[in-house]
Amino acid sequence: MAHEEYSFETRLLHNQHKIDPVTGAVSVPIQHASTFHQADFDQFGKYDYGRSLNPTREALEDVIAELEGGVKGFAFASGMAAISTAFLLLSSGDHIVITEDVYGGTFRMVTQVLSRLGIEHTFVDMTNLDEVKEAIQQNTKAFYVETPSNPLMKVTDIRAISEIANEINALTFVDNTFLTPYHQKPLALGADVVLHSATKFLAGHSDVVAGLAVVKDEDLAKRLGFLQNSFGAILGVQDAWLVLRGIKTLSVRLEQSQKSAIKIAEFLDAHPLVEKVHYPGLESHPQYPIQKEQADGPGAVLSFELATEDALRTFVANVEIPVFAVSLGAVESILSYPAKMSHAAMSREDRLQRGITDGLVRLSVGLENPDDLIKDFSQALEEVRAKHLVLQQGE
Repeated sequence: MAHEEYSFETRLLHNQHKIDPVTGAVSVPIQHASTFHQADFDQFGKYDYGRSLNPTREALEDVIAELEGGVKGFAFASGMAAISTAFLLLSSGDHIVITEDVYGGTFRMVTQVLSRLGIEHTFVDMTNLDEVKEAIQQNTKAFYVETPSNPLMKVTDIRAISEIANEINALTFVDNTFLTPYHQKPLALGADVVLHSATKFLAGHSDVVAGLAVVKDEDLAKRLGFLQNSFGAILGVQDAWLVLRGIKTLSVRLEQSQKSAIKIAEFLDAHPLVEKVHYPGLESHPQYPIQKEQADGPGAVLSFELATEDALRTFVANVEIPVFAVSLGAVESILSYPAKMSHAAMSREDRLQRGITDGLVRLSVGLENPDDLIKDFSQALEEVRAKHLVLQQGE
């Protein structure tokens, strides 16, 4: 049968780039050439200059387009390069409606770069469709969705936002980094552009920085292709190959990490020292039904809150298994502190207004045994409890 009829898991491995047609190699060749010989004076071949098109990068772009169900994929030097280039589809005088607790890099781009170029924005709670509709202006040209959002894991109804956008002939951008096409396909729900930090789950090994975009129609493909070539923030061939290799194991990695994340979220949710757990896999999550409807799983990222920054400092100082670092979506579990890491671009006032407290920590669950992680978290939380008791007795 045709590879389009295979299951998602099989298509991760068996696609148009399964075998190199020249040598039969079962790995995409890494083509380092920056320029390509042209055999004809008047008609150039498919490849001429590496910024415009490269066979290795093209293979990755083809694979992500197929997995997301789009017509064309684009590979960029980072997730922010993909997001920033997509924003260049807009012009001075345009207006964006955007998820309020968006990734800090996107927040910085919108507030400090696009605003300087005359592109306006309004941050809204995108889980509130009335608030979204109220934010629409005559010059609204795009809706930017991050779902689940970073770091509060709010879930936006992609289909509903896409319908609102279509009514005013605006574009819908969806950052699909947290769930990947394995769990969520925004284009099938009505979105126009899907964006990824491929650094995260798609590559999955904390060894590459990359960004991807996929569009759903040929007109957008031409427009974004023009911008990719003009702006030039392309992904290098070594990195493209690393992302291609990572994608092959996406399903097994995400499935295991998600299974562990559910178990850890339930443990944290029941722990007396944990104030709140943000994870769309918990039935207590306010958008749990929407998540179940539009995605095949809640993913492997969650966040949780301790009472104070001091309590969180004690917790982080005592956990042993996760690395304490920026980023997510890797084989190792990663603890991040949004206030000083992913959302450092936001002022404290902006953060608190969005519910990103000083006691909030984000956890990207890796491939460790979840029982080991729970044991580790238990002893670290015990240290928090012990220190809290000592402080109380000293008062």
